Amino acid sequence: MLVSWNWLKEYVSLEMPLAELEDRLAMSGLNHEGTQQIGEDLAIDLEVTSNRPDCLGHMGVAREVSVLWDCDLQFPGLRTPAASAATCDIPVRIDAPQLCSRYTARVIRGVKVGASPQWMSERLQTIGIASVNNVVDVTNYVLMESGQPLHAFDLAQLEGPEIVVREPLEDEIFEAIDHRTYRLKPGMCVIGDATRAVALGGVMGGAATEVSASTVDVLIEAADFAPLPVRNAARHLNLHSPASYRFERGVDPDGIDWASRRCCDLILELAGGALVDGCAQAGGNEAARPTLVLRFSQLKRILGIEISGEDVRRILSALGCRETKCDEHTVHVDAPSWRRDLTREIDLVEEVARIHGYDQIPEDVGVPMAPSHRSDIDRVVSSVRRVLTSTGIDEAMTCSLVPLPWCQQCPVWTDTEPLLSEMPMKGVLAEATQKKFGPAQYLRQSLIPSLLESRRFNEAVANPVVELFEVARVYLPQQDAQLVEQSVIAITSGRGFTDVKGVIESVLAVLNPAAELEVADTNQPFLSTSEAVELRVSGSRLGVLGAVSEETRRAFGLRSQAIVAELSLEVLEQLAELVPQHSPLSQFPAITRDLNLIVDEAVRWEQLAKSVRTSAGPLLEELQFQSVYRDPERDGQGKKRMIFSMRLRSSDRTLTGDEADRLRTDVVKSCCDNHGAVLLG
Repeated sequence: MLVSWNWLKEYVSLEMPLAELEDRLAMSGLNHEGTQQIGEDLAIDLEVTSNRPDCLGHMGVAREVSVLWDCDLQFPGLRTPAASAATCDIPVRIDAPQLCSRYTARVIRGVKVGASPQWMSERLQTIGIASVNNVVDVTNYVLMESGQPLHAFDLAQLEGPEIVVREPLEDEIFEAIDHRTYRLKPGMCVIGDATRAVALGGVMGGAATEVSASTVDVLIEAADFAPLPVRNAARHLNLHSPASYRFERGVDPDGIDWASRRCCDLILELAGGALVDGCAQAGGNEAARPTLVLRFSQLKRILGIEISGEDVRRILSALGCRETKCDEHTVHVDAPSWRRDLTREIDLVEEVARIHGYDQIPEDVGVPMAPSHRSDIDRVVSSVRRVLTSTGIDEAMTCSLVPLPWCQQCPVWTDTEPLLSEMPMKGVLAEATQKKFGPAQYLRQSLIPSLLESRRFNEAVANPVVELFEVARVYLPQQDAQLVEQSVIAITSGRGFTDVKGVIESVLAVLNPAAELEVADTNQPFLSTSEAVELRVSGSRLGVLGAVSEETRRAFGLRSQAIVAELSLEVLEQLAELVPQHSPLSQFPAITRDLNLIVDEAVRWEQLAKSVRTSAGPLLEELQFQSVYRDPERDGQGKKRMIFSMRLRSSDRTLTGDEADRLRTDVVKSCCDNHGAVLLG
C-alpha cells in the first residue's frame, strides 16, 4: 500500500519526523517497505496484512496514526445526501445475493469530462496511478482515500431499464476496460444491463460503458462483493486490479454509502453536472455482530504486564470500538464496522498490546506458560511412522483433490458421491493422467489412488523400489449432508501380500502387543479376488489389504504388481496402549516345534493360528507362519499344507522335552477338532 505523505496530512497532523512515523507504524503492524521521493511528495510503502483491509486507504492509515500519537482526526465533509428510500432513474436488482450483498447506484447528468486538476493528478501519480480523466480519477482517488472500490459507467451506453447483479450466462463473453475479451464461468459476479455484461463485479469494468470524452451522464457504482467469488474470478481470468485486491479482503459495509457520496461530491466539483435525486440500491441487510468482552486479567496473563483499565478503555475507544458496558474487571465493546477482524477477546488483547507498544513489554517478562503435550492421535501417528520407515517404506504427501473416477474406483470407506471443490487443483497430475481421469477437483475418499499415481510416476522414471505410505485425511459425505473427516494410513508396496500383512502386524505389536489382527472376506472392486481381505481388530473394522486387480493396474498404468492397504487411524488410536509397558525377559531357554498340517482350502491361517494360541496357552512365546504348499496328487483336491513353527518358553522354569511334546499334541488335537486338520510327518 503506497501512502502519500502530503495526502495523509489532510486527515491527521504529521508533526513527527518521517523516520519515527515509519518505525512506529511498523511496530504496530504496518511494516515499512521503503520511502521514495516523488516530486514534492513522499510515497511511503507499507505492508498491509490480509486481516487489515481497513488500512488499504489513506483514511485507514490516518486512523492508525491518530491512535498511536493520540492526535485529532479530520475526514472530509459530505454535501451529497445519504441514501434514502428514494430511487434514481436506474433501478437495481440483485439476482445473486451470494455474490453481492449490497449494490448502490447514483446518477450525475451533464458532466464535462476533461483533465483532472494538478493536485489530484500529482497525488495519484505519487501512489503509482496514472491520470485518465476527471471522472475516472475521482473514482480512483476515493478508492485510495477510503479503501472502497467504485466504478463509473457511461449512462448512455447502458441498455435496458435496470442494472442486474447476476451470474454469467452460458458461454458469456465480456470485454473489460483493458480491451481484452474474457469467457466467464458460473460463480463469477456479473453487472449486466438488459442485453450483456457491462462489468465483472469486484474486478473490472467493461469497455462498452467506460467513461470517455463524449460521456455526458455517469452512473456511480458502490457495492459490497463477496470476497471468495472475486478472488476466484481474478485468479481464473488472471485479471487482477486494485478493486479486486480490496474486495478479496473485505470492505467496510458502512463505508459504501460514504464513498459513493464522496465520489459524487468530487465529480460535481471537478466535472460539473447535476446529481439526480435519490440512490438506487438493493440488499444491504448486515447481520449484527456480537459484543466483545475483554477481561482485564487476561492482559496480565497473556502479555505479562499490567495495563490500567482506563488506558485499555482509551485505546479501544480510539480504535473506534463503542463501549457498551464496563466494570472493575471487564469492558464490553462493539467493534467498528471497518474492523471485521475483531471477533474474539484475544483480538482485543492484541489491539491493546500493539497500541500500548510491544517495546513496553520487557524481554524477561514472566508470562505463565503451561507445558504442551502431544495428543494421543499424534503419538499413535509417530509410532506408526517409526515402524513403517524402519521397514523400508517411505512417506509420501499427495494432494487432497483427486479426479472423480479415483473416488469411484476405491470405495474403501463409503460409496457416496464425493464433494466437488469450486477450484480444481492445477499441476498436481501428469498431463496424460488428467486427460484420462479428468481434473483434480473432488475431495478424496481414499488415499490409495493417490499412492498408485505416485507409484506409476516412479515406475515411469525407472525407480526400482517403490515402497510408499501416507498419513492424511479422507472426506466422507453422509446422507444427512454432513461431512466426516477421517484420518487414515495407506500403503502401497511391491512386496508380497504376507510381507505387507506382516508390516501391519508389526504396527499393531508396537501399539498394543495383545491386539490380534483378524481377517475377513471383502469385495473391493479395485482388489484381486484371490488376495483381498478386510482387516479387523477386536471386532472393529481396521481397513482393507490386498493385491491391486489387473483392471485397476491397467487403469493406472502400472507395470508391476502392487499390494495396497488402508487403515483407520481412529481404530488404531482406540486400541493403542500409550503408557509404556515393561515385560522382563525370561532367563530360561526356549523350545521350538515345527508342524505341517493338511487342511481344507477354505481354512485361513488366522483361523488355524487362533486355535493354536488358545490351546498352547501362556507358554506360547511366538507363532511363526512358514509357508503354504499344495499337492493334489498326494493330499487330494481342495487341500493344502500349512507349515508353521511354535516357540515355547516358561518365565519361571526350564521346559522339558516331554512338556513341549504334550503341548504340541494338544495343539494338533485342537486343530484337528476345529478345522479337520491332519498332521503330516
